[in-house]
Amino acid sequence: MEIYVVKQGDTVGRIAGEYSVSAEEIIYINQLADPSLLVIGQALLIPAGERNTQKRQARINGYAYPFIDDFTLRQTLPFLTEVSVFSYGFTPEGELIPPALDDTFLIEQAYEFRTLPILTLTPFGADGQFNNYLIHSVVQSESASAALTANLTEMVVRKGFAGTDIDFEYILAEDRDAFTAFVRRVAEAMHGIGRQTSVALAPKQSADQKGLLYEGKDYGGLSAAADYVLLMTYEWGYTYGPPMAVAPIFQVRKVLDYAVTEIPREKIRLGIPNYGYDWPLPFVKGETKARTIGNVEAVQIAAANGAEILFDERAQSPYFYYEADGIRHEVWFEDVRSMQAKFDLIEEYALNGAGYWQIMRLFRANWELLADRFEIVK
Repeated sequence: MEIYVVKQGDTVGRIAGEYSVSAEEIIYINQLADPSLLVIGQALLIPAGERNTQKRQARINGYAYPFIDDFTLRQTLPFLTEVSVFSYGFTPEGELIPPALDDTFLIEQAYEFRTLPILTLTPFGADGQFNNYLIHSVVQSESASAALTANLTEMVVRKGFAGTDIDFEYILAEDRDAFTAFVRRVAEAMHGIGRQTSVALAPKQSADQKGLLYEGKDYGGLSAAADYVLLMTYEWGYTYGPPMAVAPIFQVRKVLDYAVTEIPREKIRLGIPNYGYDWPLPFVKGETKARTIGNVEAVQIAAANGAEILFDERAQSPYFYYEADGIRHEVWFEDVRSMQAKFDLIEEYALNGAGYWQIMRLFRANWELLADRFEIVK
C-alpha cells in the first residue's frame, strides 16, 4: 500500500494510471462518493504492488454500539480481534443494566468473523455521563463489588461474551486503590470461567499528573490486574475545547513514554480515534461546541466547500478551513497519513495492538492500511 497526496489537476484516472491500478480500486478503498471531486491535499491509499509479508502480530479492538448498521459491522469485523459492545451500566448496589437495544446480533456477527465480543462496563448515570458516585458506591462496598462481579460473570456466560472491558472515567483520587482492587476481582472471576479482562486508562504523562481524569488511575496496579489496557490517547481536541488535532502524535508519544515505565509493552493497546471535529469560528470558551464528524465525511465537507486539506507535521494530523452560511469553520480529522503515524508508534514501542473509538463509521482505507502493516490476531 502507498499513500498519495492529491495535487492540483489530479484525477482518479491519472493517479490510477501512474500506479498501474484500476480507478475502481482507488474509488472503493477510499470511499470516493464522487470521484470527480478530489480535494487538494487529500490523502489516498493506493493498492500498489504486493501485500507486505513481513508483518508483526497485533490485536485490534473496536468499540461498537448495538445500533451499528449491519453493512459497517460486516465490513469492519474482518480487521478486529475483538469488538467491545458499548455498554452495560450498573446500580450502586451492583445490579447490571444491559444496553437499551438488544446486542445479540452484534455478538453473533462477531463470532461469524472469528472476532471476540467483549462486554463493556461503564458507570453512566441517568444523564448518560460518567458518574463517579456510582464508581465510589461499588468499589468501596464489599457487597456491591461482589454483586456486580457475580452479575458480570453470569451475563458473560449467558450471552457468550469472551470477556469484560472496564471503562471507568473520572475516578476520585480516594477511590484509586479500591478501583484497582475491583478490577483485580473482576479479572480473577473472568479467569475462573476462561475469559479475559481489559481496562481503559486515561492518557497520563506522569505518575503524579493532577486532575480528575488521572488521579484515580494506577497504571502499574491496573496493568498487573488486567490482561490488557487501552490507553485512551485521543480527545486533546474535543467537543468543547479549542480546535486542534484529536490525537496529536507528540502528545501520544508523551503518554507512551510514561506508560512503558509502568506497564509491560505486551499489555498496551494504543487508543485510536475514528472521528474528527468541525468547529465554528471564532472559538469562544464555554460557548463554542464542535460537531463530531467521520473521517470520510470530513473530506466530503472539504470537497463541497472548495477547501484545501493541510497537514500538521508536528501533530501528524490533517485539517482544513471552510466557510458556510457566513461562518468560518476549522476541521481536524484522521486520514491514512495520521493513521500511518499511529501504526508506526505501535511498532516502535512494540505494543500489543490498538483499540478504536469507535467503529460506527466505516473508514475502509484505515482498515486496509492496518492489514497491510500488521497480521491481525484472530
